[in-house]
Amino acid sequence: MTQKIIIAGSGFAGLWAALAAARAVSLAGKDGEVEVIVVSPTPNVTIRPRLYEAALVNMRPDIAPLLDAVGVRHIAGRVEAIDAKSRQITVTTANGARETLAYDRFILAAGSQTFRPPVPGLADYGFETDQLASAQKLHTHLKALAGLPETEARNTVVIAGGGLTGLETATEMPGRLRASLGPDATLRVIIVDNAEPVGASLGAEALPFIEEALAEDGVETRPGARVASIDADGVTLSSGERIATNTVVWTAGMRASPLAAQLPGEHDQLGRVVGDAYLRAPEAEGIFVTGDTVKVATDDQGNFNVMSCQHAMSLGRVAGYNAAAELVGLPLHPYSQPKYVTCLDLGPWGALYTEGWDRQVRFTRADGKKIKQDINTVWIYPPKPDRDTVFAIANPDYVIVP
Repeated sequence: MTQKIIIAGSGFAGLWAALAAARAVSLAGKDGEVEVIVVSPTPNVTIRPRLYEAALVNMRPDIAPLLDAVGVRHIAGRVEAIDAKSRQITVTTANGARETLAYDRFILAAGSQTFRPPVPGLADYGFETDQLASAQKLHTHLKALAGLPETEARNTVVIAGGGLTGLETATEMPGRLRASLGPDATLRVIIVDNAEPVGASLGAEALPFIEEALAEDGVETRPGARVASIDADGVTLSSGERIATNTVVWTAGMRASPLAAQLPGEHDQLGRVVGDAYLRAPEAEGIFVTGDTVKVATDDQGNFNVMSCQHAMSLGRVAGYNAAAELVGLPLHPYSQPKYVTCLDLGPWGALYTEGWDRQVRFTRADGKKIKQDINTVWIYPPKPDRDTVFAIANPDYVIVP
């Protein structure tokens, strides 16, 4: 009987888990004996790291030809429930039917989503760039601002959160507003963040460059504050300050897919399952966790993966390989990713490229921007649908960032 590996999700981790699993099956000479299946609403991968950009072009490339090239089957649907004891999942298919699928190995690669705390008005007035649909909604809103009477609220954008996404969204925003309102419009873009100063979480060496870029790009900050409430005409901060705005973009935090909560065992504060070195869910036999649904050490220095495509792509490779390896008799491969880099787009100023968990600055401005463009347009996109090419880079040892 054919054994089945089912993967929930076709994002960065899910895609590379599928490709790595197919490679391992082929490597063991077990083609036809193990079927690899991906369950996701459509056979696409969303390029989430680029959704802060103004031009939302080619943000959900079709991966159906790629999956076909390596013999992976796609089921259009969503995993709704995981029964670890019976090794079954419940799927709601694209036509609304509910099906129960049995698996021999299951890989949870369902990703993460924006954390929306119970801030008054957030659900009604807050925008985000977490998914393509929400990014398109923001894009449409920004274009429509030109049809409103000129007011301070119309010309002001508040970004809630000063992490990577918040900084990239904020430094891109003046250009987006000028494209809508005209080059001579008086604009305000304001980041509100608990950190003091904004950008401090990226390290002492990176901070001066971030502050320089924000000043040069015309972005204001409100450090040591949070958005307390939102209404149609503005926001009120925890400091009591009132800012008139028609546009609030929420970037303040992520949480693992709710599916992770269905698995037994330890979870971290982001809802991720704490996995073992092989990305197994320790208390759910036959289940692997990867991408944004797992917390695992990246090295032996006390560092852990973050929610990023950089880690998701490697985590996916290792989880996919190991799930297949258990079925076909190959040795397991421990996850290790000691090299960590950050490439932060800072709008017209350029980009900031750092290496290491202490974020040592290596490239800035135009030099950093060139690396960011390569990452955003080449490195993170799916490969061509050629079996040999795919298998060459679906190796769990493959180093994405040289």
